[in-house]
Amino acid sequence: MRILHLNAGNETGGGMFHIMSLLNQLNKEECLLGVFENGELYRRAMSSGIQTELFKQHSKYDLSILKPLRDFIRLNNIDIIHTHGPRANIYGAFIKRLIKCPWLLTVHSSPHHDFLGQGVKGKLFTGLHVRSFQYADHILAVSDRFKQDLIDQGIHSTKITKILNGIDFEKELPFPFRREDFGFGKDDFIIIMPARLEPVKGHEFALAALSEVVSEFPHVKLILAGDGSRRSALEEMVSEKGLSDHVYFLGYREDLDRIYPLGDITLLTSLSESFPLVLLEGARSGLPAITSDVGGVQELIPDRSKGWITDIGNVEQLKLAICNALEFKKSGDLTKIGLNLQKFAKNNFSIEILANNVYNVYLRMKN
Repeated sequence: MRILHLNAGNETGGGMFHIMSLLNQLNKEECLLGVFENGELYRRAMSSGIQTELFKQHSKYDLSILKPLRDFIRLNNIDIIHTHGPRANIYGAFIKRLIKCPWLLTVHSSPHHDFLGQGVKGKLFTGLHVRSFQYADHILAVSDRFKQDLIDQGIHSTKITKILNGIDFEKELPFPFRREDFGFGKDDFIIIMPARLEPVKGHEFALAALSEVVSEFPHVKLILAGDGSRRSALEEMVSEKGLSDHVYFLGYREDLDRIYPLGDITLLTSLSESFPLVLLEGARSGLPAITSDVGGVQELIPDRSKGWITDIGNVEQLKLAICNALEFKKSGDLTKIGLNLQKFAKNNFSIEILANNVYNVYLRMKN
């Protein structure tokens, strides 16, 4: 069986790591990757020995790659096309009209938030993306919530399979940074927030909650690991709120596995997510999580013994969750919550489970 995975190639966040983890787990003789940009995903895939083809576009709207894609699919006897991300999904709908080949797509994020804040073009691409779902032979949803959203959009439930995200819990982790490497003290309470600095990640809610917490707990520090279009605006917000001594912008990092062990807790304040890999990565390092109620987080954190779930944009709940975590650290119980989450995640959200479930869908489609 030959499966061609397609992605725009401009991923640097959870989507990229999902694709890389999945392709590294599946049989590399069967799976190929096609990208439209010579970016981080292309470089990582090439260095990992994944069969990778660059279908370079002159712009995001360049339809001239459709013919090379069609020819590549025929020449390489591709049995299934598997697209990831809005641009690849839209192009999948075009390819479906050019060649008879089963097409599967994964919905990694809410399509109504993928182009948030991008004006008329964003609304146009959102419409095209949502419409493309109708043409797919099968869709993978990474949470019950996403599956229900698809059903609400008119997709028949028989065309949808829920497959939860997973990561490699057996991975040998690199030697962690020490707190003193970043100027932190042993008594500091460190919150790790790994997220692109984009509107959909809701950083303003984290900063609003932090500004209330530090007045009572000045030893609380927030690490922002990620970069994006809002960096300048967020830096200005930090300055205006008097949080410059509490918030650290680390930019885009490829060494997050060395950073998680610095922290006491992982934080996510997104407006929309599918199934956040960063929470699994934090759990792998034994960190409990505070997260907004997005995607499949309720399946990862089914009760308070594993972390805190807050309503999207609710600063008061976020503040109370952080204060609660501070109390648990003081009593010595925060580590226990992190270990509970680590054990639960390892047993339910491994990369092996993810890959096996995806491959079973391929087998059903092939037969």
